[in-house]
Amino acid sequence: MATNPMQRKARNSFLLGMLVMLLIAGVIIALLLMQLMNKIKEEKENLANSVNAYVLNQDVKSGQVITTDMLTLTTVNKTLVPSNATSDLSVIENYALQDKEGNQITTEYNNGNATMYITINNTRYQVNEDDETGNLYVEQNGEREYLELDTVPIVAKVDMKANTLITTDLISKGDSVVQDDVRRQEYNVVVLPMDLSTGDYIDIRLMLPNGQDFIVVSKKEVEVPVIGTTDSEDTIWVNLSEDETLSMSCAIIDAAQINGAKLYATKYTEPGMQNAATPTYVVNEYTATLLDSDPNILEQAKNQIIARYNSGNSVTIRNNQIESVINSQADQAQTNLQTNMEESITNSKNARKDYLDALSGTTTEE
Repeated sequence: MATNPMQRKARNSFLLGMLVMLLIAGVIIALLLMQLMNKIKEEKENLANSVNAYVLNQDVKSGQVITTDMLTLTTVNKTLVPSNATSDLSVIENYALQDKEGNQITTEYNNGNATMYITINNTRYQVNEDDETGNLYVEQNGEREYLELDTVPIVAKVDMKANTLITTDLISKGDSVVQDDVRRQEYNVVVLPMDLSTGDYIDIRLMLPNGQDFIVVSKKEVEVPVIGTTDSEDTIWVNLSEDETLSMSCAIIDAAQINGAKLYATKYTEPGMQNAATPTYVVNEYTATLLDSDPNILEQAKNQIIARYNSGNSVTIRNNQIESVINSQADQAQTNLQTNMEESITNSKNARKDYLDALSGTTTEE
């Protein structure tokens, strides 16, 4: 049947439209396929260039103990990862803080305060630190059970923010293993830095009026007692070994005798990265004799003490740089000693009373 020109024109227009639509659809499909192929190629390249590495899931301070729960395994582009970043859990576990039975110690934060926990036989316990020895323990049925650690803890060398990639250069084994002769000592005769706070690491130094300056004890983590709601202005707690305690006692006596002497603390800026300084202070002959014979001092420390204090240079330093200053002040030195010791005792009594008053909720009237 013959078609009129109008019908033929309409049919041709429809066919042409369909052809154009098919061409457009083909172009779109081709573009989509190209994008899909490019995306697949990109994902393959990213996968080939990706590595797993551990990152922190919370902020840590320099010198803070890191437990494995603070770490998260993530996938990152290897071009952005240092070569010493680690994804090997065995490396982390080698540093993990755990007891002899393999129970890991974890850390939780509450209002900015870090609290450690351990699960033993499916029971979760809070891990506490002994005030005198620094040893870790849990309480079971009202009794303390001390933990035997499988390894010394891993610590942060520097302050790190959450999502920081963990590298072997940023962490280290803890350098403080608690020994049997370590005790927590309290001092109120040390001049403290204005911004000192609990958790800081310090050296305690003795400065003489002639400009000499000696390191008495080095790299000690400090705790500032809280009285009521306020940090103590002049009292600190530090864990010291027996020989360090005797050295501090001798330095306190020296500082008390000498007008213009100052026993003061200096802070470490990056305690996780900085090594402990070598003590340079030399005790007097009476303390040296006691150090040599004290049965409470561990044998290894005693050998180091004998080697240090029996050297001719140490005797010269003591006689020429410390004893000479004390002798130059003659009788005044004894008067200074008595006055300063009485003041220290009074300050200790007052601080103790304020502390107990704060615990009981009472206030001391002026």
